[in-house]
This record gives sequence, structure tokens and C-alpha cells, in this order.
Amino acid sequence: MAAKLKKGDKVVVLTGKDKGKEGVIASVDPAAGKAVVDGINMAIRHTRQTQTSQGGRLPKAMPIQLSNLAILDANGKATRVGFRMEGDKKVRFAKTTGDVI
Repeated sequence: MAAKLKKGDKVVVLTGKDKGKEGVIASVDPAAGKAVVDGINMAIRHTRQTQTSQGGRLPKAMPIQLSNLAILDANGKATRVGFRMEGDKKVRFAKTTGDVI
């Protein structure tokens, strides 16, 4: 099945501590149904110092459930994603505006 949300999509968080925040998807794990969004769901991770990097308490974006994310349309509003055939290609489109994503 085609993915409704993909890497590089601009999304908004619908629920949780980061509700209303916007960001860009950095990676998606379809098997777990989760995505990592830049600047969203941040947690402090303790890392050991290495020769190349300084150790300490570093903030890291943790995965968030795909159902808690909605893609932003051209107007900057949250929308659902639909699929349709254009010629012989299957494309994603925003349900609010009908524009191809």
C-alpha cells in the first residue's frame, strides 16, 4: 500500500505534548507505524564521549505515531491524504484543496 506520509513532508502534530507544532519528516518506519520529525518529541539522551564527538546530555528527536501527524496543504492547514490515478500514475492529493502533493 502506498504511504500517506513520506520523508520530507511538512506535517503538524495533532495530539500530545507537541500539539500544534510543525516540522519536516526526517525518517519513516512503516513497520512500526512511526516517524521522526525534526524538532518534535524531543528527549534528552546521554551519550559517551568519543574521539570525534563531545559526550553529554544531547536532545534527540524520538519517533512519533503516524496517526498523530497530519500533512499540511498549500494553505498551511492540516489535511487528510487521498490517492487518485492521473494517467497511469498513482498520486497523492490533499483532501481539502484537491491539489497534488
